[in-house]
Amino acid sequence: MAVQSMTGFARREGEAEGCRFVWELRSVNGKGLDVRLRLPQGFEALEQPVRKATAAAFARGNLQVTLSVSATGAAVEAVVNEAALEAVINLVNKLEDRIDARKPALDGILNIKGVLEFRDPELSDAQRAARDAALLSGFLAAVEDLRAMRLSEGAALARVLADQVDQIERLTLMVEADPSRSPEAIRDRLAAQVAALMDSGAGLDRDRLHMEAALLATKADLCEEIDRLKAHVSAARALLAGEGGAGRRLDFLAQEFNRETNTICSKSNAAPVTAIGLDLKVLIDQFREQVQNLE
Repeated sequence: MAVQSMTGFARREGEAEGCRFVWELRSVNGKGLDVRLRLPQGFEALEQPVRKATAAAFARGNLQVTLSVSATGAAVEAVVNEAALEAVINLVNKLEDRIDARKPALDGILNIKGVLEFRDPELSDAQRAARDAALLSGFLAAVEDLRAMRLSEGAALARVLADQVDQIERLTLMVEADPSRSPEAIRDRLAAQVAALMDSGAGLDRDRLHMEAALLATKADLCEEIDRLKAHVSAARALLAGEGGAGRRLDFLAQEFNRETNTICSKSNAAPVTAIGLDLKVLIDQFREQVQNLE
């Protein structure tokens, strides 16, 4: 499975056993997989297969799944409420000796609220099973539509991230090649600082100063940070080109990019390298922001 975005929308309609149904799926960013399901009353049997299919298709994202169902104009059954009818007849018989009036006609009795009820015809077990199978099939089609949209957006995001990784590599190589990092430049800079201190007449020990300068030069070396940045660039490219959810691992790499860049900025004693480090930090923030959209 290629890189996916966590945002998308899908809608599927269909008809089954006298009803029209509509599935709507909405997906947004999430730390894990959170499915919020809205089913009409009487369709609770679909919940487990819907959740199972969703978990099989997606690893992360907040998903809202809604099912709407309406009748397609099938014949409505007229049903007599036997208890209500019996109560009306008993009342008529009880009152006929006390009130001189004609007995109520059939249409009058049927017009009494609660005596005659209209409802959709009951489905047999086989019909209900066929309806639920058709609804589940429609849901699976909607899942594929949503997955296709997330893959399409994921491919677009991967191109953006790959370009940002290229820029991170370019800036890393600029740090590596900056003239201020050459041993000669570091030596000359430290020698000038030592000379300035000695000329100040502060009574400093020359050998001790040279020892401290050598120690500072060692600490200021950026080779390890540059090597780690290069390794992280290779890892990011492998994740973007690989299969499966890469969002969490790319987010971890973004943190590592940032850690090495912070170290470069803190250790650098050359303005050009510090400036490149600040550009790196801006780019890495943009990279991490885009990574948040990946599954």
